[in-house]
Amino acid sequence: MSRGRLSTRGVRIAILVVALFLAGVVSFYAASSPDGLTKVSLDKGFADTEKEHGASDGPFAGYGSSFIDDERLSGGVAGVVGVLVVLGLTGGLTYVVRRRRSESESASESASA
Repeated sequence: MSRGRLSTRGVRIAILVVALFLAGVVSFYAASSPDGLTKVSLDKGFADTEKEHGASDGPFAGYGSSFIDDERLSGGVAGVVGVLVVLGLTGGLTYVVRRRRSESESASESASA
């Protein structure tokens, strides 16, 4: 590797660290005002029609962790778990798509040989 160039692995690790830091620490300082849909429902007068969703009693519902009492830690844990789940799902999907593509390329090369 030449001097001054970043490795792909280093960039991936840096992105993971930044994402985990943002989700676990910085997210606590996000605005506490209602999100866009909630604000519109309040402004337009139909907020009272809101219903609970199916996962409202889940362990990470409401941007927190139901099993942790400390609000700051609860939100941080929920954020970190969310980042890890999204990265795991996208990594798995990428693996499946790449594997499928390489298998189809190998099959087409074998058929043409």
